[in-house]
Amino acid sequence: MAAQTSSGQALEKFQHPFTLTQKVFASLPQVERGVSKIIGGDPKGNNFLYTNGKCVVIRNIDNPAIADIYTEHAHQVVVAKYAPSGFYIASGDVSGKLRIWDTTQKEHLLKYEYQPFAGKIKDLAWTEDSKRIAVVGEGREKFGAVFLWDSGSSVGEITGHNKVINSVDMKQTRPYRLATGSDDNCAAFFEGPPFKFKFTLSDHTRFVNCVRFSPDGNRFATASADGQIFVYDGKTGEKVCALGGGKAHDGGIYAISWSPDSSQLLSASGDKTAKIWDVGANSIVNTFNMGSNVLDQQLGCLWQKDHLLTISLSGYINYLDKNNPNKPLRVIKGHSKSIQCLTVHKNGGKSYIYSGSNDENDGFSGKGHTNQVSRMAVDEMDQLVTCSMDDTVRYTNLSKRDYSGQDAVKMDVQPKCLAVGPGGYTVVLCIGQIVLMKDKKKCFAIDDLGYEPEAVAIHPTGSTAAVGGADGNVHLYSIQGTSLKSDDKTLEAKGPVTDLAYSHDGAFLAVCDANKVVTVFSVADGYAEHNVFYGHHAKVVCIAWSPDNEHFASGGMDMMVYVWTVSDPETRVKIPDAHRLHHVSGLAWLDEHTLVTTSHDASVKEWSISYN
Repeated sequence: MAAQTSSGQALEKFQHPFTLTQKVFASLPQVERGVSKIIGGDPKGNNFLYTNGKCVVIRNIDNPAIADIYTEHAHQVVVAKYAPSGFYIASGDVSGKLRIWDTTQKEHLLKYEYQPFAGKIKDLAWTEDSKRIAVVGEGREKFGAVFLWDSGSSVGEITGHNKVINSVDMKQTRPYRLATGSDDNCAAFFEGPPFKFKFTLSDHTRFVNCVRFSPDGNRFATASADGQIFVYDGKTGEKVCALGGGKAHDGGIYAISWSPDSSQLLSASGDKTAKIWDVGANSIVNTFNMGSNVLDQQLGCLWQKDHLLTISLSGYINYLDKNNPNKPLRVIKGHSKSIQCLTVHKNGGKSYIYSGSNDENDGFSGKGHTNQVSRMAVDEMDQLVTCSMDDTVRYTNLSKRDYSGQDAVKMDVQPKCLAVGPGGYTVVLCIGQIVLMKDKKKCFAIDDLGYEPEAVAIHPTGSTAAVGGADGNVHLYSIQGTSLKSDDKTLEAKGPVTDLAYSHDGAFLAVCDANKVVTVFSVADGYAEHNVFYGHHAKVVCIAWSPDNEHFASGGMDMMVYVWTVSDPETRVKIPDAHRLHHVSGLAWLDEHTLVTTSHDASVKEWSISYN
């Protein structure tokens, strides 16, 4: 009994010294050229849905900074849509798995999981009573299925196509109808339930990308890579008209969305425009010119309440302005690829988070790195210093926010880590080489190291550089003028070093390693071992000190983040599953109580921690 109590008490200590809240900066939609991107609408009108990697992102449509991320798919998710009841979301992935999960609770509990066919699910639709689901895509034997949501029992057959089906929709009023669009250049019309193929609509000459019924069920429209939109009678399937008479757009059309009152249609095209059509009068109401760059192609759209959203090939989400078609009301930007690193910069009392990836992001003007950014830091001149797999180290002025060309310094070999110190110093670790830079110029290099350098930190005084090696040691170097000199002193970590950091007051050096351990050395005591911190279940990959110098955070391949107390390894804050399914790739503190984490799931999360 006693053992249980003591472990109970230990647990108490483990759980109580803090409280935790979280804010999510969600990733953008993952997009692909020439492929339509579905934005799911919310029957209650509050949120919208899209996918990135294995994640479904739920964002508030009025305030997109409010976001939630569902991460339970094992494979890349393609489409997610709310049930008309608003209580469940169905999401389909590239392996053919369809998950139906709860939207009312934070945990998003799984209700049902089905595998309607083996292959990528490309679209899905619910009947208005939230009881039947149609799923289409790239199956091997069949390209679609329609079944009861709670049992998986079939309620018809989706036949009539001989190639992948891209799109499906169901009439939201009785009698039910179902329409599909396929790469065989045809749309198909079904009656039911049970749903049976009635006839093929072969008006298009290229792939049919999107089919959508109007909310009142009187019409449905089909949009194709041939630049045409056809409108049909929702009940009989008879053709009503071609929007614009001939071509509706100069490029392929990837998505269409009806207005809530069923009178107008929004279309998104590869010709870099979106248009609003008056369907009854067959006339254009608005043309939105989204730009001239290839990344301005429009791949998805959603009309919800008064909001008109489109998705560009850049991944940006545009809120269109009917009163000013050449300038969106707002554009949501961010990362759409995995984030490798991050840093925080205080400017005028405000904290800015900078995160690095290999997607083109536009927080800055000019041309940035051409490959993945592997490490970043801010120096005392308010410059963001970054190194990348494009073999350069770049200095970006944060007050100007401009990637200017002359401040890119070419390395002889690929850089993988860097640290900045006072006096204009930067120490860059390249493969098999350490380079000292002063005032943006290379001034010294050490080549024959005898070990592979992995991580570097500069002491706040600027006198010492600590380099962590794959040999399991930390090697100390003195920065003297324009040269680096080995101190012939090594500190032993518990495994190959993955990251290290000095506390802001310079009193401690924290080192994390591939053997799941963090070791803290006391600088004043000749780098004597001060404390060892155990807790991670996998390789620890990043470390960051709190501004209070008493706490530091570590992130690992076990998807865990721990916040440790230097003086007491037992008092720790555990953030389990900080980024589900993806390990933590970067940590930084905004202030003593706010930690920011990034991950390969392309999202940035902010945690508020208070020590009780």
